[in-house]
Amino acid sequence: MAAGGAKPLRVVVTGATGNVGTAVLAALGAEPAVESIVGIARRRPRIDVPKVEWCAANVVTDARLPDIFAGADAVIHLAWLIQPSRDQIALRAVNVEGSRRVFETAAEAGVPAVVYASSVGAYSPGPKRESVDESWPTQGIDSSFYSHHKAEVEGILDGFELQNPETRVVRLRPALIFRREAATGIRRLFLGPLFPNPLLGAGVPLVPEVERLRFQAVHTADVAEAYRLAVLRDVSGPFNIAAEPVLDPAELARILDARRVRLPARALRGAAALSWRLHLQPSPPGWVDMALAVPIMSTARARSELGWQPRYTAAEALGELLAGLRDGTGYPTPPLDAGTSGPLRKRELSSGVGARG
Repeated sequence: MAAGGAKPLRVVVTGATGNVGTAVLAALGAEPAVESIVGIARRRPRIDVPKVEWCAANVVTDARLPDIFAGADAVIHLAWLIQPSRDQIALRAVNVEGSRRVFETAAEAGVPAVVYASSVGAYSPGPKRESVDESWPTQGIDSSFYSHHKAEVEGILDGFELQNPETRVVRLRPALIFRREAATGIRRLFLGPLFPNPLLGAGVPLVPEVERLRFQAVHTADVAEAYRLAVLRDVSGPFNIAAEPVLDPAELARILDARRVRLPARALRGAAALSWRLHLQPSPPGWVDMALAVPIMSTARARSELGWQPRYTAAEALGELLAGLRDGTGYPTPPLDAGTSGPLRKRELSSGVGARG
C-alpha cells in the first residue's frame, strides 16, 4: 500500500524503452506509492523490470490504447521519433498525431494526470547570457523538425487543457539528457553508423568556439526523478529541467582538456548540412540551428514547486556520455542495445543513415 493508506498508483509510460523511459521505469519501480506500471513500446524488450508489465503497441494505430489506459492514475507520454529524420511524414505521424491521440485517449479513459515530455527545443529563440522561465514563448525553431513538433504539441496541450480542466497536465522541458547507458542510442540517433567510437579514446583535442554555443544538460536519472515527482505531487504546468553548469566552449574545453578553436556558426551549420546531404550522418542541420537559438532555462520553478534537485552536474552527465561513446555502452532494450545495429552496424547502414527507421 502507498504511504498513509492512499490508493496504490498505476502508471502507464509510453516510449518506455528509450533513454528516459528506462530510467523512469526504474524510478517509479522504486517508489512505494506506485503499485504497477505499464511500459508501452513498439518493440517489447527481453528484460524484466520490477512492477512493469510490458505492452508492445503503436500509440498512433493500436486499437487497444483505451483499454491499456483504463484504470491508470497517470500517463507519462515519452514516445517520440527522431529517426527516420528524412521521412517527415512518419515523424509527424508519431510525434504530433501520436501525442494528440495519447492525450485524447487519456481523457476518454478518465486518467486523472498526464505528464508530457516536452523539451527546451519547444522554446522560441532566446537569450544565452541570462535565463528564462517557463513563460518564454514556445513557438520553436522553424528549421528544426524536432523543435517544430515539440512546439506544435505544446499548442495541442493548450487546447487539451481548456477542454479537459479536470485533467492535471504537467509538461517537463528538459535540456539535453545524457547518461552512460544511452551512449549507443544517442550515437545511433545523432552521429550515425560511420562514427568511429575509438576516436574518443585519444581524447577530444579541439572544441569549436562558436557564437551562442551555450547549452544545458542533465543526467537521465535526474530527469526520471522529475517525472516521479510530477506523478506524485499535486502540481501542473511546465517545468524546466536542467543542471549546472551551462556548457559553453570554455567549460567544454575544461572538461575535455581541449583547445578552443574559433569557428563561424555558418561553418558549423555548413558541415552539418553537407554531411547530412551526403548521408554521412543522420542529423539535419536544424539541430545546429536549434542548439544555437534556444534560450538558457531557469529551473527555479522545478526546485521550488516540484521539489526537484539534480544529483549530477551537467559536466558529470556529459562525461558519462563520452565514456559510454568511447566504450560502445548500451542497455538491453531495442533503442539502446548495440546488438540491434547488427554486425559492423550493417542494419544502421541499410537504413540509409536516417532515411528509414
